[in-house]
Amino acid sequence: MFEEVCDHARINSEALKRIVELRHKTKTKLLQFRVADLVLGKAHLYQTKNKLSPKWTGPYRVTEVLGNRAYRLETLERGTIP
Repeated sequence: MFEEVCDHARINSEALKRIVELRHKTKTKLLQFRVADLVLGKAHLYQTKNKLSPKWTGPYRVTEVLGNRAYRLETLERGTIP
């Protein structure tokens, strides 16, 4: 009896995970940036002073597409970002 309840709960859990994954994949769009596009970067914790600080830094210019959603960026004053 207890094993049947556990199996039923596991099956329901797996089904729910698949439904959530499918909904997420259908609603998200994969962005591909090109050279010379302007992008924003997520601010690190040391860049935010309080909860009202901007969550994004930039803008930055894409100088090179490295592949697999990796890019080489530079500031608008042509300063490179390590």
